[in-house]
Amino acid sequence: MRDKAVQILRKVLKSPLSLALLGCAAVIALAPAVPAEAGVRDMLNINEQPGVVPTKQESLLPPEFRPQPVYFRSNEAPGTIIINTDERFLYLVQSDNRAIRYGVRVGRDGFQWSGLLKISRKAEWPDWRPPAEMIQRQPYLPRFMAGGEGNPMGARALYLGDTIYRIHGTNQPQTIGHALSSGCFRMVNNDVMDLYERVPVGTKVIVRQQAKL
Repeated sequence: MRDKAVQILRKVLKSPLSLALLGCAAVIALAPAVPAEAGVRDMLNINEQPGVVPTKQESLLPPEFRPQPVYFRSNEAPGTIIINTDERFLYLVQSDNRAIRYGVRVGRDGFQWSGLLKISRKAEWPDWRPPAEMIQRQPYLPRFMAGGEGNPMGARALYLGDTIYRIHGTNQPQTIGHALSSGCFRMVNNDVMDLYERVPVGTKVIVRQQAKL
């Protein structure tokens, strides 16, 4: 059976049509589109895991998603938070065209948004009340969970205006860099604790999302 499949494949590859298609594929591969790793990131499919406490090793992010100072050109005042959902990065603007960059988990397709809000309040080890649409997708979830290490809200939460959206921690560090949430922005606990100490209530938060054709 395997030998027969190989013979068929060889015939197909020798046909003019297949060569034309391969030529098109080569042209497409050279196009400067979305980086390949971005597509791979979006393939991750994982549900909420209340009660799971990640190890220190599991919480260690890939180098590109760890907090780091970067060059960042912006007209916004130092202390402003800018989130780029397509890049999966949160920037805390500093002076002299610099920023501290953090890796984040963003909303899945249909749950991404853009806009300008302010941090309305802050909380340490916040309680978790899954929204109705999340419970509909994952009926096993608790309707309420007190704050703690295994809580999906993580160690800190920064509430955005009077919306349901927050910047908060997570007990799923492996999801940083992915588009999986219901619109909130998640960070590993050490990172959100660092950000929490750097920004006060009233901080401007700008969420940017590139237009898709």
